[in-house]
Amino acid sequence: MNWFGFGFDGFGQIRPADVSGQVLCKVNTPVLISDVCRSNCRVRVRASWSSRADVHHADCCSGVCVSGFASGSSEEVGRGILPQSQGCTDALISERYLTLNFTDRVECWEIQYPQHKLVWKREQDNTGHAAALPLVSGGYIMPKPPFFRPLCSKLCALSLALGSEHAVLLTSDGTVYSWGSGSHGQLGHGALTSQEEPQVLEALWGVPIRAVSAGNWHSASVSAGGDLYMWGWNESGQLGLPSRGLEEEKRRGKSSGNTEQPVNEDGKKEADVFISIQAFPALVDVPNVFEISRISCGSRHTAAVSGTGDLYTWGWGHYGQLGHGTENSRDEPTLVDYFPSHRMCVKDVICGLWNTFVSAVPKEQPPS
Repeated sequence: MNWFGFGFDGFGQIRPADVSGQVLCKVNTPVLISDVCRSNCRVRVRASWSSRADVHHADCCSGVCVSGFASGSSEEVGRGILPQSQGCTDALISERYLTLNFTDRVECWEIQYPQHKLVWKREQDNTGHAAALPLVSGGYIMPKPPFFRPLCSKLCALSLALGSEHAVLLTSDGTVYSWGSGSHGQLGHGALTSQEEPQVLEALWGVPIRAVSAGNWHSASVSAGGDLYMWGWNESGQLGLPSRGLEEEKRRGKSSGNTEQPVNEDGKKEADVFISIQAFPALVDVPNVFEISRISCGSRHTAAVSGTGDLYTWGWGHYGQLGHGTENSRDEPTLVDYFPSHRMCVKDVICGLWNTFVSAVPKEQPPS
């Protein structure tokens, strides 16, 4: 399986500096991440704004490689397996900290150059199902101190997605909860108020959900049937719904001088259907796609994998994080042509804040 990256690359988190020491800040089409592809291990990519963590799994060993920016330094983080990560089962990376999950403990390391520093550790019960980070035994891990937050065991948490100021939780029975700041509708409860404790998303009640994701101020979920629901801030079209800001950008680009607002088929001005905040989950249509299998949210962009292995992206595209070969933003899910044109099937997608990482394999050739 190969990993590709595109978008913000100001710290070499997608590809290393060239021989002259220069790093290109923007990568607007997918590029092969060579150091991951040289590995014979199974790899899971995690990303922050300035760094990338590759979680390597093999039958004999496991560990984490970190690429990008080191806190408090202008140096790039080394690309070898971190000794302190050997044997870990999962990892998360933020601007300053690397969280490592082991079967018997969880550790948080401060990312520094030239030596990382252990700043927090918690022993954990190694019995039962091992959930993916940020979930740990008895609660979950935040990207900054205080690291550990307790979580009621009655929720039966299956997965957890953390946004900038909010959290979206999926339980084992397919129910969605959210809490934190609701200033941009990112909680999905229909209001812009905050919630201190997990509250069920009543709008999705009775709809079995199999995956959730959270951007800085928007959220997404995928139903068991492959339907995509999104809610929160739509300033850059990251919900896949009409965005006033993007329409105004298009008009300025055309410079037509026509100040009349376009009228749709119902006789309403298009401005009437623009959505800046969607406080309830909205069903989002992805053209020519019957089922969504994977979803991931960046700061202000979104990426989804279809059931047939195609990648669609939308939202803010200033750093090329949509992978369409431009820096344009889009408020409609759009196919990333690179992968079908190279006869590749996308298996997974992970959004950093301003970039996107994709795993793909060659498509199987039909029998002759």
